[in-house]
Amino acid sequence: MKKINIDRKSKRQIRHKRITNKLKKFDNKLPRLVVTKTNANIFCQIIDDQSGKTLVSSSTLQLKLNSKNKESAIKVGADIAKKAIAKEIHHVVFDRGGNKYHGKIKLLADEARKEGLKF
Repeated sequence: MKKINIDRKSKRQIRHKRITNKLKKFDNKLPRLVVTKTNANIFCQIIDDQSGKTLVSSSTLQLKLNSKNKESAIKVGADIAKKAIAKEIHHVVFDRGGNKYHGKIKLLADEARKEGLKF
């Protein structure tokens, strides 16, 4: 049955489930770059799924940035990439957490790629 009247939160949860199922299907032993976006902040972590531990994390709260603008997403992307490369992590799998690949999520991912992270 087709779901017609679904709110925004439910759509994001459906997308997130679909993304994580695809990542599990292509289990290639790479750590995940998980991006979580709220109305106020952007958080990103690199997680090793085999051990279940967070390897590297960055957020607008850690960097003490004004999180309402796109420049803060760019700075978080650059910071997570620099921390990952310092820990010898060069390849990751991008998990956008059900958010659309648009706006702040896209800018964060592009900046992480510019800094040398590959996904």
